Amino acid sequence: MAQSEGSSPGKKLIQIDISSDTVCPWCFVGKRNLDKAIASSKDQFDFEIRWRPFFLNPSAPKEGVSKAEFYKNKFGPRSEQIKARMTEIFRGLGLEYDMSGLTGNTLDSHRLIFFAGKQGLDKQHNLVEELCLGYFTQGKYIGDQEFLVESTKKVGVEGAAEFLEDPNNGLNEVNEEFRKYSAHISGVPYYVINGKQQLSGGQPPEVFLRAFQAAAV
Repeated sequence: MAQSEGSSPGKKLIQIDISSDTVCPWCFVGKRNLDKAIASSKDQFDFEIRWRPFFLNPSAPKEGVSKAEFYKNKFGPRSEQIKARMTEIFRGLGLEYDMSGLTGNTLDSHRLIFFAGKQGLDKQHNLVEELCLGYFTQGKYIGDQEFLVESTKKVGVEGAAEFLEDPNNGLNEVNEEFRKYSAHISGVPYYVINGKQQLSGGQPPEVFLRAFQAAAV
């Protein structure tokens, strides 16, 4: 998906800041719907999308825990209903929701998303896609550095392995972005469009389209 880092003649620029966590299924649903809205309105607008960090479970263990067990412990009997609902939603997007594998701390993924953004907003956006595909549909662990680095290679981000080796790389920047963009919210995904239109949740494409029009006024 093409993104501009400046507006073209005759097109208005839509800037979107997205607070999300890489283990939030609704964030992936929202991304897919946002991509549809962008694809259907790229003749009207240029887009700059920046992904900002949020932590659904900041104390989650780095080594990871069973995703299925985590959901059972967190939601109890509702976990099966949630799984069935997300399976249905993902199938509507042409995807198979996969509850296998591990879940856990997402800090390294956010550090990497920040790092990718320094190499281009397209690369950052595409990396979020790869991370979500792996975690939600292939049973990959979001804290597995091998998976993280492999995802960066798929989208053309260079130097990720070396960047991740030092746990302090990107840490201050991620924490600062969290304080600036996400500390005031209680859930994700959360979108700020041109600094004035706010949306939350995995909205359908038509809601994004209306927000683009309102933000461009």
